[in-house]
This record gives sequence, structure tokens and C-alpha cells, in this order.
Amino acid sequence: MALMITDDCINCDVCEPECPNSAISQGEDIYEIDPAKCTECVGHYDEPQCQQVCPVDCIPHNPDVVENHDQLMAKFIKLTQK
Repeated sequence: MALMITDDCINCDVCEPECPNSAISQGEDIYEIDPAKCTECVGHYDEPQCQQVCPVDCIPHNPDVVENHDQLMAKFIKLTQK
């Protein structure tokens, strides 16, 4: 699954620079994750880096974007191809 940021976000700015896919950006009210770019850090790290640094634990899996490890790896490969 891709990840999402809930309304509990405090806009602390720590998640955005940690995302290796640039999937996190400032939304109208809180940060947002682009599910087309989110690989849960598969291909980069063992754990989603945004979840690791979030001080309020507001980055759960997005139930609307269900993906398995193989699909996340395929997305990583597509995003990193030049």
C-alpha cells in the first residue's frame, strides 16, 4: 500500500526531506503523499522513512491504494529509470 498523512499532521516539516521519491509535498492544510510516487521506501530503505521520523505517528497505510511488495518494487524501478 502507499502511505497517507492524516489530519493529525502538525506540519513539522520532517517527513518531506526524508522521502527518496519526492512523494511528500505541502498540501493546502497539511502535508500530502502522492500515491503514484510512494513506494513505502521499497528499493531505498527497509522501513518507510517518513513513518520513522514522524513525531505524531500520523502516516498510516492508505486503504484506498493497496499494493504488495512486488508492486511497490515495480513502481520503484519505474520511478528510478532514466
